[in-house]
Amino acid sequence: MKPIVLAFALAAMAATPLAADEITDALESARDAYEAGDIQYAIEELDFAKQRLAALKTDELAQFLPPAPEGWERRLDSEIGGAMAMMGGGSGAEAEYTPAGEGAGYTITMMADSPMIAAVAAMMSNAGMMGVQVERVGRQKFIVQDGEVTGLVANRILIKAAGADPDTLLAALEQIDYRALGRFGQ
Repeated sequence: MKPIVLAFALAAMAATPLAADEITDALESARDAYEAGDIQYAIEELDFAKQRLAALKTDELAQFLPPAPEGWERRLDSEIGGAMAMMGGGSGAEAEYTPAGEGAGYTITMMADSPMIAAVAAMMSNAGMMGVQVERVGRQKFIVQDGEVTGLVANRILIKAAGADPDTLLAALEQIDYRALGRFGQ
């Protein structure tokens, strides 16, 4: 009889996560609050879960930023999430690349699923008619204008590189896996 009880207990433990994460806890708390009639607390818990999910998505997007070139350092910007919220939503990731010694560096910014991307998409589709310089990195088109290199991946992910000459920026952008980036968040 004891082996059967032990087997049942082990099976139950295997089916239950050892520790729930804070997102799951917040969602369960929101459901409990809703069922108890505490709508305000349910909303607060849902907002908390949404905020944590957005942070996870931002972390996932940051993985697509290229590594620093040899002899350079990369510093991720942790503040872009707040800026994205002010621009209507979406996910963002940004890194500053600086030479290990002295000298100017550059920045690469990625924004996904933001309402402001529609304006850039229209500009990208009419770049040739606007007389703007267009360069390719693999199959991706980038506009080179005013010291910035801007592109659009899968019509929903904006990439902007700025702060260095276009050749340096384009070389950095060659390090991105655009096929995988196009599937981001799906």
